[in-house]
Amino acid sequence: MWNEFKQKYLISIWNPFYPIIVLSVFSAYYFGITGSTWAVTGEYTRWGGEVLQLFGIQVEDWEYYKIIGLQGRFFERIEGVMIIGMFVGALGATLLASNFSLTMPKSKTRLIQGLIGGIIAGFGARMGMGCNLASFFTGIPQFSLHAWFFTFMSIIGIYVGNKIIDLPFFRAKQVLQKGCYTQTRKAKKDTFIYGVLLILCALGVMVFLTQKLAVALFFGLIFGFIISKAQICFTSAFRDLLLLGRGITAKAIILGMCLSTFGVFAFILLGVSPKTTWVGINIFLGGFLFGLGIVVAGGCECGWMYRAMEGKVHYIVVGLGNFIGAVILAYIWEFVGEDLAMRFPKINLLQTFGNYTGLIINYALLFLFLIAVVWFERRKLETIRKGLQK
Repeated sequence: MWNEFKQKYLISIWNPFYPIIVLSVFSAYYFGITGSTWAVTGEYTRWGGEVLQLFGIQVEDWEYYKIIGLQGRFFERIEGVMIIGMFVGALGATLLASNFSLTMPKSKTRLIQGLIGGIIAGFGARMGMGCNLASFFTGIPQFSLHAWFFTFMSIIGIYVGNKIIDLPFFRAKQVLQKGCYTQTRKAKKDTFIYGVLLILCALGVMVFLTQKLAVALFFGLIFGFIISKAQICFTSAFRDLLLLGRGITAKAIILGMCLSTFGVFAFILLGVSPKTTWVGINIFLGGFLFGLGIVVAGGCECGWMYRAMEGKVHYIVVGLGNFIGAVILAYIWEFVGEDLAMRFPKINLLQTFGNYTGLIINYALLFLFLIAVVWFERRKLETIRKGLQK
């Protein structure tokens, strides 16, 4: 019985449909308990700022850091501890599956592509005040109108990115194809026990943390573990829909947001404040650049994280690019922030239309989103079938 459980739940890769639903529920509880949003790029920007501070650069005077805050160290902030938990959870899942192997892409061009794509994605995410999490998966359930426009523009960016990586230059380098990595050793070592020890140590650390930080670490472990086991990547969700007509992951994401919307709504009624940001030009530009960047890079914020924890050097480079792009945006915000974002209104559907009307509007938009995915999926599959028959 133990061997069957171990193989099925701790070693094998999970079907992403139900894990995405579970993530949506946990993200709602994370919001309700901590008052924070499951998001990553805002904290990445703070980490980048802290690195610059080590070199004597006074980033705390930058306008962007005044907006997102730079108080304390990463291990003192809820978001920082949660993200650390995500890395540990993803690494723990990798070790349990004995799936860690330091690997390099066959083509060094992939490293350059990953860095450039990561910079574009990090820049776009912070311009749009969030990535595939804060301005999509957890942003829409918090009723911020900016998340809907960011999502729409991200999908356009993903579509354009698909066209770009289909150019001969990229196809010659086997971009985004399965099996484009070479193992640095012939056989992977059995690391199951190391994964168990890592997770137990992480849970033990919770005893020494404050209550909120302990909760943040716990949720981070869950988030990281699930995205790794289910190989959840928002890039592939919509890339597969656009290219292959495979919409199962996209539909799971929408259904998950339907569940978390209700949970977040309940917590808002109890007094927890949602995140709402400007509906400005920055959202349209940022969303497009983010969608473009994650396709060029080969993974979104969740995707590069768990793949980096598997030892894939390409995705470590993508993560580095994310940090660089986010800090570049923080630097130039003083010159563009007012015109692109801050002169525009912050619109929350609940505040604008009333609690229950706003809830209905959000669900109506999610329903239309689901219909659009199903329609495009069927249309794409029909096109593919006709092509095969010729």
